[in-house]
Amino acid sequence: MPAATIRTIEPMVVALPRDTPYLGPLGPGEEVNARGYFVRRGNRTIYPTVDRSVLVKVTASDGTVGWGETYGIVAPEAVVAILRDVMIPVLAGRDPSDPPAIYDELYDLMRVRGASGGFYGDALAAIDIALWDVAARRAGVPLATLLGGARTQRIPAYVSGLPRATLDDRVALAQDWVAAGFPAVKYAAVVSREGVAAEMHALRTALGPAVDLMVDLHWKYTADEALALAASMAPARPYFIEAPCAPEDVAGLARVCAAAGLPVAAGEEWRNVHEARLRLERASLAYVQPEMGHTGVSQFLAIARLAAAQGAAVVPHATIGVGVFMAASLHASSVLADCPYHEYQHSVFDRNLRFVDTAMACAAGAYRVPDGPGLGTVPRDDLWQYLVPA
Repeated sequence: MPAATIRTIEPMVVALPRDTPYLGPLGPGEEVNARGYFVRRGNRTIYPTVDRSVLVKVTASDGTVGWGETYGIVAPEAVVAILRDVMIPVLAGRDPSDPPAIYDELYDLMRVRGASGGFYGDALAAIDIALWDVAARRAGVPLATLLGGARTQRIPAYVSGLPRATLDDRVALAQDWVAAGFPAVKYAAVVSREGVAAEMHALRTALGPAVDLMVDLHWKYTADEALALAASMAPARPYFIEAPCAPEDVAGLARVCAAAGLPVAAGEEWRNVHEARLRLERASLAYVQPEMGHTGVSQFLAIARLAAAQGAAVVPHATIGVGVFMAASLHASSVLADCPYHEYQHSVFDRNLRFVDTAMACAAGAYRVPDGPGLGTVPRDDLWQYLVPA
């Protein structure tokens, strides 16, 4: 294959309107501020009222175009600034054929300043996904083939989020999803206003013993609080409890893993294998949840390899996006030996599929991995009406 170089890299922000805020209607004391953000009182975390992400278009000298995408729901301009000021000038004219090596080089630029994660890590993820897309398209194969070959074209999906105002309505929604063929449901503790344990037991009673139930604890609790909550939920047999302690509380996470008597999942906020190793060396997690929008393909796979070495399965996280990093996540997940589920953010994934050309889909309890070269997923012209002016 003739050599190619990187000709242009173009970052852009899109913001898609939505009727109901992420995770469900606003609760008591939750108000939208002048910038379009609100703070969930349940976990003190800021969210936007729109679905927003950062896209990156990489064009090679032979005309091949690759697309990347990263998390951009809060302060996406920070990611764009890092791309434009730091990364794009370094990559101009470079050979795009070795994305992991490029990732490591860009990571090194800021590691001694303590800026290897956060917004910097997100910018890295977008570049990495786009470069993998370029590499696979130039090879004329799906990304999964370039990553070693897909083991499956069907990845089991769990329903994530029950965005309804009352417990009865959330239970009814979960029943609808199970009736549609989905074998697993996760709810969010941050909006579980009638009680987290009460919701777990209500779902178990309504859905029966065969459905896998998960709960996202959204880093709300101390280790002692999480252990008490785990004990109260244990009779309902949760498939896992997710993110029980603050991200910084590695000791607390380790305690919960050791003493909860329930499988524990974590990892959506990790940007790279270094952050993962700091946790996995201490905490016996049952499930690791890499988020492609944070990790990119290269670090997603590095984290998955580390998880396998530690005896943990990979259940990838899925966040807000238009579908580009979701396509990358499905390709990468399809090559893993132990991926029992992939998160399905139905309130995001389904409504945003109309903005991409893809065979990717999720129905009857499983994702279909997109086909075609590269990611098998490209933005449609309809998306650009939601482009945020630079």
